[in-house]
Amino acid sequence: MTSPTPVSRALTPVGNLFALGASVLRMTFRRPFQLGELIEQTWFVTKVSALPTALFTIPFGATIALLLAELTRQFGAQSQTGAGSVLAIVQQAAPIVTALLISGAGGSAVCADLGARTIREEIAAMEVLGISPIQRLVVPRVLAMTVTAVVLNGLATVVGVGGGYFFNVVVQGGTPGAYIASFSAIAQVSDIVVSEIKAALFGFTAGVVAAYRGLNPPPGAKGVGDAVNQAVVISFVLVFLINLVLTALYLQIVPPKGV
Repeated sequence: MTSPTPVSRALTPVGNLFALGASVLRMTFRRPFQLGELIEQTWFVTKVSALPTALFTIPFGATIALLLAELTRQFGAQSQTGAGSVLAIVQQAAPIVTALLISGAGGSAVCADLGARTIREEIAAMEVLGISPIQRLVVPRVLAMTVTAVVLNGLATVVGVGGGYFFNVVVQGGTPGAYIASFSAIAQVSDIVVSEIKAALFGFTAGVVAAYRGLNPPPGAKGVGDAVNQAVVISFVLVFLINLVLTALYLQIVPPKGV
């Protein structure tokens, strides 16, 4: 028997990851649904991610507002500062910040929990008893991260826009009316919709990656720690790739307002 090639060894985990994601989607609609576990996990992920998301979004939004204010001043387009900064926060910064915090805080906890259960052979025991660990443990955790990502994306948007407004108007002496009017003239409902879609996909991706690494950790306690680190890094990479694809599609499909 020939040994697997490096390409096949690299593609096998990718295929298994996609298979786990498909299983989660399929088993979401299978009964019995673990509602209690979903509520508990949603509260846990929200508790560990909400405050860091809000605190991280403030400097993020402020940096965007300050930079755009300086650039628009150089080109004599100060009246468009609000549109540029708010759209950047809504479409890009808020979902990205939410995904990073969800992956780092919630995803690491999910991976560590499932990894500990795996090395203690709890997952194997559930399979022997005819209990699906994916339906019982993975589905509630992935859905919890998806729901939390959507909710926290709204929080990050509000905090980021508020921070950008404060630093542009109060710190740099911008005009409040021009800041708001420029945003109202360019923004669309679809900007909010695509932001929430991004957040949901990012949360789902982070949850699936965390669950996959938790169910397949290297042996021993150190292996669980390595799996947590790998889950966070892989989630970050996939989030940025998905964001690139969604942004490109959105700009091609949805015309700018007024066009």
